[in-house]
Amino acid sequence: MSKVTAVQFAAFLLCCHYYTTVLCLSEVTRKEFPTDFVFGAGTSAIQYEGAWADDGKTPSIWDTSMHEGLFGEDTADIACDGYHKYKEDIKLMRDSGLEAYRFSISWPRLLPNGRGPVNPKGLEYYNNVIDELIKHGIQPHVTLHHLDIPQVLQDEYGGWLSPKFIDDFKELADVCFREFGDRVSSWTTLNEPNINSLSSFDYGFFPPHRCSSPFGDNCTAGNSAVEPYIAAHNMILAHSAAVELYREKYQDVQKGKIGVNIYSIWFTPLTNSIEDANATKRALDFILGWILNPLVFGDYPEIMKKNAGSKIPSFTDSQSQQVKGSYDFIGLNYYYSLYVAHDSSIPKTSPRDFTSDMFAKFTDFVDNPTGHRIIPPIRPKYDYDSLCKLLNHLKNAYSNPPIYIHENGFGVEFVDAMNDVARVSSLSGFIRSVREAIRDGSDVRGYFVWSFVDVYEWISGFTLRYGLYHVDFEGNGRERTPKLSAHWYHNFLKNGSAADIQNVGLRRANAHSS
Repeated sequence: MSKVTAVQFAAFLLCCHYYTTVLCLSEVTRKEFPTDFVFGAGTSAIQYEGAWADDGKTPSIWDTSMHEGLFGEDTADIACDGYHKYKEDIKLMRDSGLEAYRFSISWPRLLPNGRGPVNPKGLEYYNNVIDELIKHGIQPHVTLHHLDIPQVLQDEYGGWLSPKFIDDFKELADVCFREFGDRVSSWTTLNEPNINSLSSFDYGFFPPHRCSSPFGDNCTAGNSAVEPYIAAHNMILAHSAAVELYREKYQDVQKGKIGVNIYSIWFTPLTNSIEDANATKRALDFILGWILNPLVFGDYPEIMKKNAGSKIPSFTDSQSQQVKGSYDFIGLNYYYSLYVAHDSSIPKTSPRDFTSDMFAKFTDFVDNPTGHRIIPPIRPKYDYDSLCKLLNHLKNAYSNPPIYIHENGFGVEFVDAMNDVARVSSLSGFIRSVREAIRDGSDVRGYFVWSFVDVYEWISGFTLRYGLYHVDFEGNGRERTPKLSAHWYHNFLKNGSAADIQNVGLRRANAHSS
C-alpha cells in the first residue's frame, strides 16, 4: 500500500466529515420533533454585549480579572458589541429561522450596586432586546445570572461564598420578573453552578481565582477542599429562593416556567471492571447529582456526603423542602463525553479537593489520559450517542424532568473557520441524538446551539470560535458573516433536504477556494 501525503490524508478526513454531515441530516428533519419543541441559539451578557462601562454599568469580577491581564490581551470590553448591534443580530436570527434565543442579564448593568436602585439605561436595553425578539417572532429565554457577579458584592462579602448572596440574587430576580416577566415565559436562574464552583474555587481558573495547593495554580487565597462545596450550596439556595419568589408572586399571572442550568458530561467506564463502573457512578453523582439531587430529592447524593464528610454543608429541614421540586425544567450544557477509571492513588486520609473526593481519573480518549482534572480538551471525544445516553439516564434516575439543551456546540480555532464542516457534522450528530432520546421517552423540549455569533470565550478569549456567524473582532464594526453552519442550521430549521445542504457546502467551498 502506497504512502499518503499529509494533504491527501487531510482531504480524506474532510470528506469523511462532510459526508457524515450529509448522512446525519438525511436521517433527521425538523418535522420529526414535537410541534412545541424549540430550536434556538444562545449567548451570554459578558461574552456578547461589550459596553463594559457604558451607561451606568459597573465592573463584574470578570471585568476586573480581564483588566488585570489574567487571561492575556483579549478582553470583553467590546466583545461582539451586542449592546449596540442587537437589532442587527435579531434580524439575522429571524432570517436564520431561529425559534428562540437564550441570553443572560448582566447583573452589574441592571443593578450597578448589586442591589438597590435599578439602572434605567440597563433596564431600557433589556426591554428593547425582549421587545425586538418578540417583534420578530423569537421566544426570549432569559438566564438571570451567567458568572458575572458584581465586583462590589465580591468586595463586600466574598460573592458566592457568603449566604448574603442569596438575598441579593433574590432581589435581582425580583427586578427581572417584575420588569420583563410579562413577555418572558422561560427563566433560568443560574448558569452552571457546578462548573462555576469548581473553576472559581477549586482550580482557580475563573474569578475570583480562589484555590489552594496542590489542587489549583496561581491563587493567592482560598481552600480548594472546602470552598467549592460552600459556593455551590449558596447557589442552590439562591436558586430555590428565586423559584419560590416566582411561584408565590409572579407565575400564576405571567404563566412562565423557571429552572436551572447544569453543565453535564456523559461518563463511560474505561474498562469492564467493577472499580471503574463504581467510579463512573461516583462521577455522575458528583458532577450532575451535586446540583440535581437536591432539586429532585432534597439532599446531596449519599456518596458525596460520605466522601466529602464535614466539608459539604447540610440542608436544614426547611431548606431541603424549599430546594426539593424547585424547578419546572432543567437546562443542560453538553459538549463531550469522558472515560472514567477508579483512581487508587488518591490518599484516603490526606486533604482532598472536590475532584479527588470522587477517587476517579478521566480521559477523553483511551490512550490520552488527562489526570485528575476535569478540563475540557480543545478537541474532545465527540460521541454523539452519548447525549442520548445522558438524557436516558436523567429520565430513569430523576423521574424524567423536562429538559432544554441550553448549550451544545463545537469550538474551532480561527483557521478556515468560515467553512466549518466539522461544526455542522457535530451539531447534526447531536441533534439526531436528541431525537433518539425523545423517541425513547425523554421529555426534551428544546435545543440551543452555542453560540449564535462568535463571542468572547472566557479563558480562550477570541482564539476559539463557536458561532454560527463569524465576527470580525479586528474591525471596528464587528461585522457578522454567516458560516457554513449558519446556512446549514437555516436549512434544517426550514426543513431543507440533504441535497440543499450539499449545494450550500459546495458553494461555500468554491467561494472559499476562489
